Amino acid sequence: MTRIYLSSPDVGDTELAALTEAFRSGWVAPAGPALNEFEAAITARIGWRGVVAMSSGTAALHLALREVGVRSGDLVICSTFTFVATANAVRYCNAEPMFVDSDRDSWNMSPLLLAKAISIAIESGRRIGAVIMVDLYGQCADADPIARICAAHGIPLVEDAAEALGATYRGRPAGTLGDIGVFSFNGNKIITTSGGGMLVTPEIAVADHVRYLATQAREPAVHYEHTEVGFNYRLSNLLAAVGVAQLSRLDHIIQRRRAIRDRYRSACGDLLDFMPEPSWSISNAWLTCVVFPTNSDRDRVLKALDAVDIESRPLWKPMHLQPVFADCLAVADGTSQDLFSRGLCLPSSSALSDTEVDEVIDVMTEELR
Repeated sequence: MTRIYLSSPDVGDTELAALTEAFRSGWVAPAGPALNEFEAAITARIGWRGVVAMSSGTAALHLALREVGVRSGDLVICSTFTFVATANAVRYCNAEPMFVDSDRDSWNMSPLLLAKAISIAIESGRRIGAVIMVDLYGQCADADPIARICAAHGIPLVEDAAEALGATYRGRPAGTLGDIGVFSFNGNKIITTSGGGMLVTPEIAVADHVRYLATQAREPAVHYEHTEVGFNYRLSNLLAAVGVAQLSRLDHIIQRRRAIRDRYRSACGDLLDFMPEPSWSISNAWLTCVVFPTNSDRDRVLKALDAVDIESRPLWKPMHLQPVFADCLAVADGTSQDLFSRGLCLPSSSALSDTEVDEVIDVMTEELR
């Protein structure tokens, strides 16, 4: 039996042809026509003109925080229910993350708890450098109230849409719901460049400065001249070619992942709770996420899947429970901790066949009925 992975890349002849063409062109460095084409294609998709392809979503998030003015010693308020890269990028800026728990409607940052966190931070006398709003598992956060709260306090809003390319919030594309946004094209994301990311902004001047920083902050001189500390964060032209091919198939990939989620829901909806999709949002269904009645039910199914070579994974462990961030402030009400204790991500790749999805379903239903 071939192992069924959680979110294997959906790549084929289209991507291979694009990669081969880029290789034969001789543009194998982090510059070239495929890189320009990829950035232009993202602009066409989301409508923002400032787009910079980078080596990872984490790199994009790091420079996003720098661009909105995060300074050493700042507090940066961010979702606790997320992958560690969100909080790591805060530390790259020598700032301190402050974590906010989720709402039940979307599993993303709670606007009510965000307002409370801002009040606590202000009372402490700490400067708030930014708020990072995460779009979890391809599901947009409730951006409008979060943006209003940030605007009322003059706090920049960074959207970590690493998992959410192609999702929408009230008809607006994920990545464009804050002041600046980031995507990830890691190997397991909705589309992939093997490794890579993107910073997006409505301001071309901001994108130009990010591009400058991401190419070692080289000044336009015949020799190598530098007036700022830069970073080696640009995406390879070869990988960008894969991204162009993948992006051309994004709508099909989303459609298939949503169909896989619907297949799970149809078979197991009476046994499990699925990640909600509020009326104001259309998820890209990057991962199908479910919550079991008890922790022991979840663990039993996880072990049963693993026994037949099917990969699954618990939901993110909240950042405020991670040892590395144990000393950080948090406004938590137990929502994300409960989801972590009972939740599981199921195999969701658009490359999965219905037969493979049914194998996962058969194992779960046998354990739970």
